[in-house]
Amino acid sequence: MMRRALVLTVALAALLALALGLWKVSAARNWQVLGRLVSHVATDRPLVALTFDDGPTGHTAEILDILARYDARATFFVMGVDADANPGAARAIVAAGHELGNHSWSHDRMILMSPARIASEIERTDEAIRAAGQEGPILFRPPFGKKLIGLPWYLWRHDRVTAMWDIEPDSDPGADAETIAAAVLDQVGPGSIILLHAMYDSRAETRAALPLILQGLQDRGLQSVPLSELLSAAP
Repeated sequence: MMRRALVLTVALAALLALALGLWKVSAARNWQVLGRLVSHVATDRPLVALTFDDGPTGHTAEILDILARYDARATFFVMGVDADANPGAARAIVAAGHELGNHSWSHDRMILMSPARIASEIERTDEAIRAAGQEGPILFRPPFGKKLIGLPWYLWRHDRVTAMWDIEPDSDPGADAETIAAAVLDQVGPGSIILLHAMYDSRAETRAALPLILQGLQDRGLQSVPLSELLSAAP
């Protein structure tokens, strides 16, 4: 009886360790099971990619105005449900010279999702992005950065790039604008991919940090370009 209990305890511990390991692998910024993943671009050119997740929402125009003030271009990883509900905002992003990326339809974690649901999440969002006028390949960013076998398999089969990041300054929703900007400017360099969440009402501090970030990039001689353009700058 004691031996059976010991075996059961060991088995449960092994399963727990496996689950924890898979969870960490699913969130890895620099590696996935299949396909191409990018979290930083190796380049000596003074270029960085400023990327925004979620939306588009009613705050899109404010963000576009700030970017235009600093002659900066960015990539907006939009949710299909938001792009479908706010088509004018999605079109405005493309019209202003920025890039739309795919951040899934619903923003559900895509780690225990059926192949059919994975395809639907990505392809419906692609349709909303194409309707906004985006041309060329569409980069994909997993919701919460989570990915395991099913999602990488789909992306690999369809020759899609998984777009991660190496700087995420506003992961603490309580951070103020100065803290967010300082976190970017302390880490940034050629090839950096910066992730910002600025689309929702609760992210006013990120929006307030955006001019500070852009001014700091200019002071360092760094230019913000769409991620696809940064990728093309790799040797």
